[in-house]
Amino acid sequence: MAKRGLSMGCFFQFIFLVLSLFIQHFATEYADMSVSHYVHDILLDNLPIMRVDDVLNYGVQIFTLFIIGCIIIEPKRIPFIFKSLALFFLIRAAFIPLTHLGPSPLMAPIDQSDLLANLVMGNDFFFSGHTGTPFLLALIFWDEKFIRYVSLTASFVFGSAVLLGQLHYSIDVFAAFFITYAIFSIAVKIFPKEYKLFKE
Repeated sequence: MAKRGLSMGCFFQFIFLVLSLFIQHFATEYADMSVSHYVHDILLDNLPIMRVDDVLNYGVQIFTLFIIGCIIIEPKRIPFIFKSLALFFLIRAAFIPLTHLGPSPLMAPIDQSDLLANLVMGNDFFFSGHTGTPFLLALIFWDEKFIRYVSLTASFVFGSAVLLGQLHYSIDVFAAFFITYAIFSIAVKIFPKEYKLFKE
């Protein structure tokens, strides 16, 4: 009965997670329709421009598979991870439409044939999901050094890539760490049962 209850709970949390991703997608579509002008950025004005779509597309896919593997090993981790990620995407969806900045005119091209790129790329600048998502997972898995270091590395690599590709402003990347830490702290407070189960 306990396993069945956990399975049903995980199913509904998965639906919640998928719904939050759709809400973020619609927020991005709104940002795309409301896009304004590019503004100068001290880092983007001085960094070299690189094509980074392979790093982002394949890197995100590999990192996602790695996290899925970590979850499968311990299914009790699912409720807190799914709810924390859903909270992350909902809060990000609330930020995306607020400021209508335009993309850099020097933005590196992204392979539009990649399904994942079409789902997560757009004028959704603030704050960087590529930086924040792996950092959130690093915070969640903080006590497990290997997963923590892999997640922190992914956050650094993806954050650097979106800057080098001029896909984000520098404030999007640096603010992601602070906002993500706040989201993790909120998740611990509002999902105490799931967090306790995760830590058992």
